[in-house]
Amino acid sequence: MTNTPFHNASELIDAENAQDPNREIYQTKSYPKELLYSNRMYEKLMEFHPDASEAVQIASKAQHICRWKIARETYPMDRVGYLKWREDLKKFHAKTTAGILEKVGYDSNFIARVSFLIEKKLLKKDEETQLLEDVICLVFLEFYLDPFVQKHDRDKMKNIILKTWNKMSDKGHQEALKINYSSANLQLIKEAIGL
Repeated sequence: MTNTPFHNASELIDAENAQDPNREIYQTKSYPKELLYSNRMYEKLMEFHPDASEAVQIASKAQHICRWKIARETYPMDRVGYLKWREDLKKFHAKTTAGILEKVGYDSNFIARVSFLIEKKLLKKDEETQLLEDVICLVFLEFYLDPFVQKHDRDKMKNIILKTWNKMSDKGHQEALKINYSSANLQLIKEAIGL
């Protein structure tokens, strides 16, 4: 079983993400930042939707593959620059993943589907794109909301939370409200979404 294309692709994605020079401390242990993110994405997907297709599973792991290679600072520090950076990142993640999937023997239709998902095409219309977006938002709310709260003022945070909320499905919303937030962050979320 271990030598399946899925297993081989997962190992190669992990190997790429393990090269991230940026580190994140989680429960006193230091991890390459994007490897930790990839693991969180995959674990959250399997918890939220255990029968997710293989394409979504790979897309979840590869969502930020080698993200550090395209630095935000190399784009204008305004909204237009930010959106261009995000767009270029999606294409880069899709292309990097496609190369790995080709190497381990996936066919072109499967590779195209994973690229479609990583590029988050047809959000709200394609069920699997929506599933992936739900997982991205859940991982953000559970693990990355706090660092954002430290950096931004309350109004900006409410705006970020509302934008996140609006990208999610009803099932995603239900799951998001089960996360164990600090009381201050839960209050912030409730204010942002009008609960």
